[in-house]
Amino acid sequence: MARTLFDKIWDAHRVASLPGGADLIAIDRVFLHERTGAAALRHMAELGRRPIDPARVFAVMDHIVDTRAGRGDGTLMPGGEGFITETRPACRAAGITLFDVNDPRQGIVHVISPEQGIVLPGLTLVAPDSHTCTQGAFGALAWGIGSSEAEHAMVTGTLRLARPRAMRVRFAGTLPAGVTAKDMVLALIAAHGAAGGAGHVVEFAGDAVRALDMEGRMTLCNMATEFSAMTGLIAPDDKAFAYLAGRPYAPDDFAAPYWQGLKSDRGARFDAEITIDAARLAPMVSWGTSPEHSIPVTARVPQGPARAHDYIGLAPGTPLAGTPVDAAFIGSCTNARLADLRRAAAILKGRRIAPRIKKALVVPGSMAVRRAAEAEGLDKIFTAAGFEWRLSGCSLCFYAGGESFAQGSRVISSTNRNFEGRQGPGIRTHIASPETVAASAIAGAIADPRDYLA
Repeated sequence: MARTLFDKIWDAHRVASLPGGADLIAIDRVFLHERTGAAALRHMAELGRRPIDPARVFAVMDHIVDTRAGRGDGTLMPGGEGFITETRPACRAAGITLFDVNDPRQGIVHVISPEQGIVLPGLTLVAPDSHTCTQGAFGALAWGIGSSEAEHAMVTGTLRLARPRAMRVRFAGTLPAGVTAKDMVLALIAAHGAAGGAGHVVEFAGDAVRALDMEGRMTLCNMATEFSAMTGLIAPDDKAFAYLAGRPYAPDDFAAPYWQGLKSDRGARFDAEITIDAARLAPMVSWGTSPEHSIPVTARVPQGPARAHDYIGLAPGTPLAGTPVDAAFIGSCTNARLADLRRAAAILKGRRIAPRIKKALVVPGSMAVRRAAEAEGLDKIFTAAGFEWRLSGCSLCFYAGGESFAQGSRVISSTNRNFEGRQGPGIRTHIASPETVAASAIAGAIADPRDYLA
């Protein structure tokens, strides 16, 4: 019987079928971060429990760490020091690997897991963070969980789950110049709604997906959660195997038949299918308070929920391009990898951000990304253009208190969510690709990145 990639991974990890229709699924990797991981580790220790296999559990300081130079052990989150200081001894006591603040391997969890080869094709990986689905780009079944589930997965190596349905989203054809994976996923969510993937594992497929580099594939899978999917995944191919081969926690090669068989069989049936013509896509920018409120940068704001219009301050019929912005942010687990920074820097090279831009930040997704970018001189391009060059971390992807943009600012951001207050109280966020952020910073208003391509 023909099976999907999801079927193969799920069936290989089913420990038992439980009463009521749920399955007990084996968990290969657990990844924690300081904002939620310490709670799981502390409660586990209070009950006298330990991870069943500490070698399969990892933790990182990323969510609330200060990203300014000379940060030391600091955080700008009020009262946030406890998250950091509790995580260290808890990790030592549990015997798990910690990528600490000043570890050269430190970075955002969904960036460093692939960098270290912790995520591998065909594995199950969970973390108490909704964007864990990023790692499905490597053909892993990776999804976000809560702290109590993280504790259960560490202690038992399993989780109880109802089997989700399978959906295939096929991007047919070739992307036009200046259109990216971020635009692909925003176009999907805009067309089919923020709840369009609810109850499904989404497999991304098609010529445009296969043409993406691994950074682009991670961006695509990253926002499966904004589509309300359990996770997103892409069948691993030579690009994925080459990216992972020889990394610290990965094998040297993926020639074995097991690795090569991780793909949906011809004729495999999906519960739902969507096809999108990639050639018709354009750079996308959000306008409201949900990723589904996204339109091509050249379009006019459509009629939407009154609250969204009131919050974002844009009336129906307003051209999106030309809307003034006050700040620009390039970062997050969605768009802060080396390829993202290269593309943004290519637009900024030899140019300056507009005088009206009061704050412009670039926060690399990991310290490894930061070092690689500096080796190529990208940091100098960003700083010459007027951006501040930061250390790695989640930073202003979300508001944790302490650091923010000026009250009432309109921000163009490479992040994943434009919810009310996501980047701070009263902050109005437009999410877009790093190229669109760079172009808009130069213009001082939402701008089409294709106007700045060489």
